Amino acid sequence: MEKEKENAGKPLEEKWHFGHNKAAAAAGSRSIRGTLSKVIASVEETGPRPLIQLGHGDPSPFPSFRTTPIAEDAILEAVKSAQYNHYSPSSGLLPARRAVAEYLSKDIPYKLSSDDIFLTAGCAQAIDIVIAALARPDANILLPRPGFPLYDARCTFYNVEMRHFDLIPEQGWELDLDQVEKLTDENTVAIVLINPNNPSGSVLKYQHMEEIAKTARKLGIMVISDEAYGHLTFGSNPFIPMGVFGDVVPILTLGSISKRWVVPGWRLGWIAMTDPKGILSETKVIDSIRSILDITINPVTFIQGAIPQIIEKTKDDFFNNIIHVLRGAAELCYNKIKDIKCITCPHKPEGSMFVMVKLNLSYLVDISDDVDFCIKLAKEDSVIICPGSVLEMKNWLRITFAIEPASLEVGLERLKSFCERHGKN
Repeated sequence: MEKEKENAGKPLEEKWHFGHNKAAAAAGSRSIRGTLSKVIASVEETGPRPLIQLGHGDPSPFPSFRTTPIAEDAILEAVKSAQYNHYSPSSGLLPARRAVAEYLSKDIPYKLSSDDIFLTAGCAQAIDIVIAALARPDANILLPRPGFPLYDARCTFYNVEMRHFDLIPEQGWELDLDQVEKLTDENTVAIVLINPNNPSGSVLKYQHMEEIAKTARKLGIMVISDEAYGHLTFGSNPFIPMGVFGDVVPILTLGSISKRWVVPGWRLGWIAMTDPKGILSETKVIDSIRSILDITINPVTFIQGAIPQIIEKTKDDFFNNIIHVLRGAAELCYNKIKDIKCITCPHKPEGSMFVMVKLNLSYLVDISDDVDFCIKLAKEDSVIICPGSVLEMKNWLRITFAIEPASLEVGLERLKSFCERHGKN
């Protein structure tokens, strides 16, 4: 009894057999969401200015970027039909896969079939599935720098080695193909392209894409072409799907309705196989993708049910209006940035919703790096910008121009004012 009184209130010495997942922590540290959350946390809750988001990739809350009523009506019709309350097949509903195949086939010299399409819960899940399918001991994947950090995060989680090749700002963010060849060895399985590019806003030219395809064939690696921003181009270079070069090298195209239809929350994406020579089937890469789809979630069924109608009935007027808004916003962003002394834009954005700019710290005082810059900008001016460090580009910034034009102008004026306050006299 005395011993029980003596130990009362003391913590028990217990040993648990579970704990921290280090791989998940390492992968999570590479996310844009996590980085932007830290920046947003710096905003004063009682600040005198409304928050302006120039760091996100989701323009859907803004009136200028509302999706077409045709898409909304298709969703309502699919739900009310009561035909899509069931589970989906692991590859997706056949009519939806067929609709995506026909949609993608319009822009390439091959006729894709429903068997070439795997539906996913957005392009993010498509990335996860493809990286998982390629993961094996000692495998490495070539990733662009700057790039989309979800690729880095998934490679980290699946223990796939990342080898980064540079995009050259002065050459319109084209790939350094000499560096690509030097980085490749017998364990390299794929190279990742993002076109139109997030985060640089560049759009690859046909000739350069052909060079990439021929280089990949010579090296014996597949091309993973992330085309989440497909068709969102407004400069001199048109959007060309990498699938055009499917007879040169096997292509896995990743895409979604998230950006072109401005519905990222609907989470409908795809993996499309352009492989007329059947290489991906022979090497059983497609078998691996199917196996992973069998043990993961599927996109919401009623969204799949609406896809044929969304793709077939959306008018060009809707797409043209989105392009018109983006073109004007990109022009505004580029011209405003030219007036900011400490920021340089090496290439005018021609696609996607972003532009990469270089931060010159020699013009600033009390700013240690890009992360410090973004945190102080958020705290002082309630403007959110994504630091380049999370994109493998220290002391660069990714600026989103896909917001209401009036808010974009105000945000860029605040950015200019912040730079002037922190500038050297």
